[in-house]
Amino acid sequence: MRAHFLAPSVVAAVAGLAAWNQAPETATPATTDTAAPVVATVNGVALTRPEFDIYEKNLLRNAKVQSLTPEQQNQVLDDLITMQIMAAQGTKDGLENDPDVKANLGLLHMRVLADAESQKFVKATTPTDAELHAEYDTAVAQMDKNEYHARHILVGSKDQAEQVIKKLKSGAKFEDVAKAQSTDSGSKNNGGDLGWFTTSRMVKPFSDAVKNLKKGEISPPVQTQYGWHVIQLEDTRDAAPPPFDQVKQQLTDAVMRKKLQAYVETLKKQATIEKKPDALPATAPVAPTGPAMSGPGAAPPAGSPPPASSTPPPASASH
Repeated sequence: MRAHFLAPSVVAAVAGLAAWNQAPETATPATTDTAAPVVATVNGVALTRPEFDIYEKNLLRNAKVQSLTPEQQNQVLDDLITMQIMAAQGTKDGLENDPDVKANLGLLHMRVLADAESQKFVKATTPTDAELHAEYDTAVAQMDKNEYHARHILVGSKDQAEQVIKKLKSGAKFEDVAKAQSTDSGSKNNGGDLGWFTTSRMVKPFSDAVKNLKKGEISPPVQTQYGWHVIQLEDTRDAAPPPFDQVKQQLTDAVMRKKLQAYVETLKKQATIEKKPDALPATAPVAPTGPAMSGPGAAPPAGSPPPASSTPPPASASH
């Protein structure tokens, strides 16, 4: 139930740049940078160390290791050589003129340049202490003032939730019923214990129910997209914000996101933009959807109530 103190909030344009950061950082084979060390040549075409480094970096992006062994590096070099051989053959076959290939090459070129520009801006920009403290004060003002310690039992239907409540009223221990019947694999083995949390970390029906409970009280059945909950409030306490220094890096990141967002918006205002929606592909009409169904198989995989993405996380978050 823990989370970062500051929740990222980025407009679509900046989110797009973040997504581009996840795109392969591919350099064009056969670079003409004569100053770069050459790691291999293929039919007279030089493959450079920067190209190798970028390719290796992409391979390690989601890997558990930080670096490769000499044997692994040699395999990466072989892969890069194979890539160049295939690219050269593709050029001979005229694939650069294929509409899809041309579109992909153009998009990749645009992504790499956009990513480089965003990184250039970030490197050249440093938030002031006043900006960081203003961001901190805003986050503190928006945070929940109370924390709650509660347990819950998650089941698939309202009838099951009502049966659970009957057992509890008959003297059954909440922890025992949770272990036996709750479908929340994240908390059932702890007797349904969710630990300390702020209501901003919960979906609204769950948080509303918790706020209306008194210490030791058990809720009526509460429906969320995860199923039906029976909640027991253990205790409440004041939520103190973390010290400024503890979240300074997160504050820096938040301020930088806003600065980058503002920079992107400035560039947009300076640009001449003309949208042509008639050229977009036709889309099929979206069928209306009814309310989410409850019950096994209709809700997402069972688990603790998910964070609410539009509200700040708890102040007591661990980092």
